[in-house]
Amino acid sequence: MTIEFQSTDSTPGIVVVDHIEGRRFPLTTRQPVVLQAASERLREPVDGAVSCRVEELTLPYVVPIFVRDASGTPIVECHDFDEQELPDGEYELEITAPIKLFCRVSGPVTISSTSTEMRITFEATTSITLAARSYHERPAATVTTTGAVEDLMTAVSTFGSALKTTSPERSFPSLRGHPPAIEIGDTLSVPDAVSPPETGLQIQVPRDRTAVYAVATLAHYLGARVVPGEEARLIADDEVVRSLDGPNGLQGAVTEILQHVFLLDCIVRTEGRYQLNLHQRHQLAEHVDLPLRELYDLPIAERITRYLDVPVDIVSDLVPTWYLSTHLSPKLTSVESLPYAANALSIICVEQRTAIDSQPELESESESEPEPEPELEPESEPEREPERESEPEAFTRATRSPSNGSDTSSESTYVRVSDTDTLERAWVGDGRAINANDLYLTGVQNRFASESTGDPITIGVVCNDERMVAEVDSNLYGDREELPFDVAIHANLTREELRELLESDLDFLHYIGHVEREGFVCRDGTLDASDVDTVGVDTFLLNGCQSYDQGRAVIDAGGVGGIVTHGDVDNTSATAVGRLVAGLLNAGYSLRSALSVAGRRHLVTGQYSVIGDGGVQVAQSESGTPNLLEISRAPENDGYEVLITTYPTLGTAMGSCYTPYASSVDRYFLAGGELPLLVLSLPEVVDLLALERVPTIIDGEFWWSTDVSLGDLP
Repeated sequence: MTIEFQSTDSTPGIVVVDHIEGRRFPLTTRQPVVLQAASERLREPVDGAVSCRVEELTLPYVVPIFVRDASGTPIVECHDFDEQELPDGEYELEITAPIKLFCRVSGPVTISSTSTEMRITFEATTSITLAARSYHERPAATVTTTGAVEDLMTAVSTFGSALKTTSPERSFPSLRGHPPAIEIGDTLSVPDAVSPPETGLQIQVPRDRTAVYAVATLAHYLGARVVPGEEARLIADDEVVRSLDGPNGLQGAVTEILQHVFLLDCIVRTEGRYQLNLHQRHQLAEHVDLPLRELYDLPIAERITRYLDVPVDIVSDLVPTWYLSTHLSPKLTSVESLPYAANALSIICVEQRTAIDSQPELESESESEPEPEPELEPESEPEREPERESEPEAFTRATRSPSNGSDTSSESTYVRVSDTDTLERAWVGDGRAINANDLYLTGVQNRFASESTGDPITIGVVCNDERMVAEVDSNLYGDREELPFDVAIHANLTREELRELLESDLDFLHYIGHVEREGFVCRDGTLDASDVDTVGVDTFLLNGCQSYDQGRAVIDAGGVGGIVTHGDVDNTSATAVGRLVAGLLNAGYSLRSALSVAGRRHLVTGQYSVIGDGGVQVAQSESGTPNLLEISRAPENDGYEVLITTYPTLGTAMGSCYTPYASSVDRYFLAGGELPLLVLSLPEVVDLLALERVPTIIDGEFWWSTDVSLGDLP
């Protein structure tokens, strides 16, 4: 069961549970409701539906609601500080909550909102159909391929079978679907269910394995077949429409076409079911007049051909910062990671030479933090966090004397992947990446195999050294009324107690203490995670020295992903990083994006890294897309300049839209990186800060938004 609807009595209402993603969304009602199986079918694909009778539905916070009539024609969209009164009629409401919801209803409807909640009110007790669709996708089948290049081409050609549409709406992540998994075998085997769509598009590449890797994401997004040829070219309806042998090589040409076509799809789709007031559409119209409706109605091959007639330099500045680049070893085994990279619409980079040395190359203070280090306001104390030098008896989280700051795994090979203009990077191959997520396929597969019970998010905090107790704080997790957490704190565990905790069903383990190459340091010795047969922990932060090997063992035994260390970390820095990462995970950041934001405050490159599935979230973001605010006084002293950086997730990946809830902002923006600079009034800034708890930088200082008072603003 993917989606479950639960009625509640203590606070009357309905809780919608996504068992795959582990997400919950509560809807409050005036009276307890009785849920029944729904008999009415909805136009949209859904994973579950019920019917019930209600007078009103109250949402815990503001999310966009799109209203369509019985034929599917858009009528109105609702946001914060909004009130829409709809006359008697047949309506379908699409509620873009952390779980996609649909409400089918007959009769008059009023939708109203403040800055903090939304209400859907009916004229009287009314029968409604409530349905939901998970944002989660998993491979529908597995393709087996040999190492022969043409077999690899056939395997990658199946990626387009996951598309739920070939219209421009496939630029929405929920309408792309997950490509089939790939495994290496003795013969090529393609299930009938994953045959390529008939789009008329082909990507021609030389008979070279790395060329096939490089075009995998583009093949998925276009629904294109990959075929052999002397030159790399994009072909539409048997006509060559673009060479892929550009000045930046095959990878550069593929990236350019992918981003160009994707951006235009996001703009053209505003002529369809989702007629959003999109910022990028306004920007494009300033440079070129395109027949958007005509383009929307064209078959995909002809539409792509027309897109490529638009000069790239007109579109390139409108593309949001790309979510992810996946860097692959050219080895045959890397092919098994292609479906997961393509699902994230990741840029794929084949790295020929990446090894650097046997020790991680740490970032220097001057390289990573040219400005004075900003401070993070703590949750419960007015004082700022101490600087690293301020602890007179600072010690590392190692049980031995450090050698040159590190004594870690001298036989290990470290890699530094190439720089890309993406928010996040992942590495697939041998060695330990010091500036990217080590994307172990095992972690991704474990995520697909796990299923949430729908119970509160379970957090285990372990402190196995009383000198590190400053990092322990149950208030770091579960401060959101609509999202229940079950937080348990453990101290000074024995080996057996820690083993039992690792085997238990935990959504997240925050370990604070010493770690040696032999295992976790416990009260009665060390516990090697590789000796634990089955791990029930999904995600983790192992905040001790040299925790990489233990984190890898946790994933091999059933874990999904986590944050680990490469060498020794001093206690003061580790405490600050641990508390900040905990707050970011609680706010809905993924493992990768949490560590990325933590890197804006502390040195983490070369010390901390993400292993396993770095795109996984511990908790859901209220706004759908985790974000960071930077606020400063406007130069004219009339209002505030607000820069919002958005961090897409697996569920709200490239193609998702984001709008800040401010009365003067009437547009949507494509999620990914920095939005255009906004100038907001003081009341708008206050409302934005109070909306959800997100990291905020005010004149160079780090805060949590909900801790900012009027006096703290410049």
